[in-house]
Amino acid sequence: MAKALTHTGGCLCGAIRFTATGPALKPHSCSCKMCQRHSGALTTVWVEFPADAVAWTGPAGTPATYRSSDFSSRAFCQTCGSTLGAIDDAPVIALLIGTFDKTHSADLVPTSHSYRGGRPTWWDVTVRAR
Repeated sequence: MAKALTHTGGCLCGAIRFTATGPALKPHSCSCKMCQRHSGALTTVWVEFPADAVAWTGPAGTPATYRSSDFSSRAFCQTCGSTLGAIDDAPVIALLIGTFDKTHSADLVPTSHSYRGGRPTWWDVTVRAR
């Protein structure tokens, strides 16, 4: 039997760690105002996993959350403030690719970009097909 694909990552201080099992779903970048304010960056890059495929493994346990919409809460480390992603009601956990230990996996490459109009005109976002 083939070994399941496993991704690991965490926050800046290491208090929040995660293991996500299986292929990352819906890899995409986004320039909406909510993502910009959540991250402090002009563009975020996300992947999704079913909630039951993500285990919070660090000493702080699960991340702190802020209810940001009717269907989602933003996740962050209460110790260092690092943003980790979003925990949706679906149940889906969307993780920011920058939080992964290794970002070279083919399933972490974004294939689409949302809210291009939310970015400044000088910010070029190019998404390459796999």
